[in-house]
Amino acid sequence: MKLLWLQSGGCGGCTLSLLCHDSPDLFGQLADAGIEIVWHPSLSEASADEVLELLGAYERGEQALDLLCVEGSMLRGPHGSGGYHRMAGSGRPLTDIVRNLAQRAKYVVAVGSCAAYGGITAAGSNLTDACGLQYDERQRGGLLDAGFISRGGMPVINIAGCPTHPGWVVDTLMSLAMGQLGPQDLDGVGRPRLYADRLVHHGCTRNEFYEFKASAVQPSHQGCLMEHMGCKGTRAHADCNTRLWNGQGSCLRGGFPCIACTEPGFEEPGHPLSQTPKIAGIPIGLPADMPKAWFVALGALSKSATPRRVRENAVSFRVEVPPEDHKSGLK
Repeated sequence: MKLLWLQSGGCGGCTLSLLCHDSPDLFGQLADAGIEIVWHPSLSEASADEVLELLGAYERGEQALDLLCVEGSMLRGPHGSGGYHRMAGSGRPLTDIVRNLAQRAKYVVAVGSCAAYGGITAAGSNLTDACGLQYDERQRGGLLDAGFISRGGMPVINIAGCPTHPGWVVDTLMSLAMGQLGPQDLDGVGRPRLYADRLVHHGCTRNEFYEFKASAVQPSHQGCLMEHMGCKGTRAHADCNTRLWNGQGSCLRGGFPCIACTEPGFEEPGHPLSQTPKIAGIPIGLPADMPKAWFVALGALSKSATPRRVRENAVSFRVEVPPEDHKSGLK
């Protein structure tokens, strides 16, 4: 399968993340699955006229394009012209090139939340009129039509994340190459369910503190970060704490709250990312599938049963109270 990768309005962080994939030979692994990267702006040697000729051949349908990967948001401005981002050497808006290539490609893949939903580039006043390939935040219809379907019978595949996990990218591409990813394998906003059927909360090392509602009150405390520190791990769709980054890390394991970077509109939550908004002392961002009354009842019961070890360690920078050495009587 021929893979063409383009970069638009973004930082290139998803490419940097991809290079941290735990395979000793990333390109060899893709090649073993039958995937050839014909061009990537940061990783390929070809440039200038050679690239323009290649893009033209794909646009005209002279060569078969299997995988079109786009990283970064689509810059539609000013006034829908796409003039804020022109392909070097051609003077043409990249938005026009992407539209043409999307009609030719068997599969279209948005790599990262910027390409999927607009992301960081679309935050604030959005002077560049940035959007995703098929979504403008949660609204269907970005650069491509809301009903866009690729030649392979798929909508845009949104590998959301800021940056996206390298494993999500590689697993998605390999699933497509093996014919094992269909429309039923995407969730309601186009993300591959291979990682979006999980919550960041799953596998979090702070889950004991969450269960007892023993919360951190400042950065670097060991307690749960949801109640006061803005963590959205109970609502964010991703497997970050069961599929670790670089084999051992995640935002939460590094002491940072989850900002739900795989979700449409995460870049503008309406409050500081490190604070949890509340109404009458109850966090607004409750777990995705828990009624408010249940959470309040559970929280009250949990706090009344919190062991001293959990309560004191939650607001400490290290383990102050170790688990008791208790003999159970079982052999």
